[in-house]
Amino acid sequence: MTESHPDLRSTKLALAPADVNVQTRTDGAILMTSPLVLATPPRAVGLWLETWANRTPEALFLAERGPGDGATWRRLTYGECLQRIRSVAQALLDRGLGPNRPVMILSDNSVNQAILTLAGLHAGVPIVPVSPAYALQSTDFEKLKGIVALMSPGLVFAENGDAFERALALVDFGSAEITIATAVSDQATAFDTLLDTAATATVDAAFARIGPDTVAKILFTSGSTGTPKGVINTQRMLTVNQEQIIALWPFLKSRPPILVDWLPWSHTFGGNHDFNMVLRNGGSLYIDAGRPTPGQFGPTLANLKTVAPTLCFNVPRGFDLLVPYLEADAGFRDHFFSNLDVMFYAGASLPQTLWDRLQTLSIAARDEPVAIFTSWGTTETAPMSTRVHYPVERAGVIGLPAPSTELKLVPVDGRLEIRVRGPNVTPGYWKRDDLTQQAFDAEEYYIAGDAVRLVDPDDPSHGLLFDGRIAEDFKLSTGTWVQVGQLRLDVISATAPLVQDCVLTGHDSDFVALLAFPNLEACRALCPDRPASSPAATVFADQRVRTALQAGLARHNAAKPGSSTRIARALLLADPAAIDAGEITDKGYINQRAVLAGRSHLVTRLHAGPPDDTVIVVD
Repeated sequence: MTESHPDLRSTKLALAPADVNVQTRTDGAILMTSPLVLATPPRAVGLWLETWANRTPEALFLAERGPGDGATWRRLTYGECLQRIRSVAQALLDRGLGPNRPVMILSDNSVNQAILTLAGLHAGVPIVPVSPAYALQSTDFEKLKGIVALMSPGLVFAENGDAFERALALVDFGSAEITIATAVSDQATAFDTLLDTAATATVDAAFARIGPDTVAKILFTSGSTGTPKGVINTQRMLTVNQEQIIALWPFLKSRPPILVDWLPWSHTFGGNHDFNMVLRNGGSLYIDAGRPTPGQFGPTLANLKTVAPTLCFNVPRGFDLLVPYLEADAGFRDHFFSNLDVMFYAGASLPQTLWDRLQTLSIAARDEPVAIFTSWGTTETAPMSTRVHYPVERAGVIGLPAPSTELKLVPVDGRLEIRVRGPNVTPGYWKRDDLTQQAFDAEEYYIAGDAVRLVDPDDPSHGLLFDGRIAEDFKLSTGTWVQVGQLRLDVISATAPLVQDCVLTGHDSDFVALLAFPNLEACRALCPDRPASSPAATVFADQRVRTALQAGLARHNAAKPGSSTRIARALLLADPAAIDAGEITDKGYINQRAVLAGRSHLVTRLHAGPPDDTVIVVD
């Protein structure tokens, strides 16, 4: 059974014009701002909920698969949501929770988590959503223990007591009250207890006290550039960012957006960008329990076959998994694109080969290419600082600055480092003034550590291209810089679909080499005579897989023969990236530095001469 929503898709999206103010200073810095004037944002996120609860109380806000076989959706309207968050807000206030006793959330996205989050934002109690991987996939819980010690939560929530039993038993949460929605133990409070609390005028008084500077959330960085840091998210950051989005994408006013979304609310992309976009515009969010991995992608497929979204947000790995199913099933393809305004990637750069396949599919489905957009930002910028809001024909373009956001592009080692100042930028890191001082320059611009370049130096209105992370680049022994970001994308495209992700090596070496995380299913397809139960290491060692990778890299080298772009050797990694070692985030982002540090023995093997038999040598 498919979900029914009005089909109001227009082939022409209402978008803000591509325009930008540019100033080049004598110190070489380039300043960029938007000429658009930002509308006054509301003082608090909760005003959006109150607006829709009063205006469209019966409209669907949230839905998730029900218990059992998940054949039906559990639904929550805007009117029902406001009633429930007021009850939970009262329960939080009754417990004396507040800025110094926040609410910590351990589990995946759910309707209950949404209610608890909005209740905290309504009552002035900061919400601390923690990556579930720190409690479910970790073996030592070190990251979770560090976050608990920093935050001193007053209440800790987990959706299912059985799933989080080990973390709840082995991590010292101090005096925090443990609250569980299902499989509640004697040591925990049932979430229904919070829902059953009668709201009073105390809730209204607390909500009235909330202002733009009230701390809404503490979001922890993914750790892709080091130990996770607690980023302060104010109400202003969250409301400003959505007003910036609507200024650049005015088509969102035409109809409430419909999302089928898995992106974790413990990260800024899912929790701030996607969730708040639905809330700000009175849309519907279908919570997807799937994940962009071969073993967990089934729920996503089932949901997308039921609900035709108007916006599809994902990381590149998610689109990579989706595309073969769309290519194999014309009915699914036509359904998926039937109501779609925009496809949007973030979290990592999109390979051009994947962009082209998506466009081919959309043209086949509806005789026109779908708009594929992205933006750029970080946890510290709420997250959007730049956005594509005009037609583009290639991956990697991150758009132009959002209204009221100032960009400063600073020359660093022949590249342009992007820095940000504006009302969407964090005031700093929780209880870490030292890190806050390091994160901002003398002019109070946030130093992101990413590089960009102009799409067209003669016409800045074409926007910016993402140019990799400056900290990931390295020099060969010749002194030649290797720009990791673009080279990584080129390698993935040239070897598609064999390489899921990769890490480049060669610091102070004579050549560039590759640690490759393979796509297991694509590799298995090259050796169909092997049993499906064959270990990954056996599949990757198959000469047919090695030969195919070698051929893909040879094609890349023919097109990119320079010493800083040519791949001389490669190793296929049988062991997946480890979250405990900080090698990967739960969004699938590979931490280059952590992989290089944790697998230094493999780097040594790659660059040893002569190489051993496990190393693939590329012509």
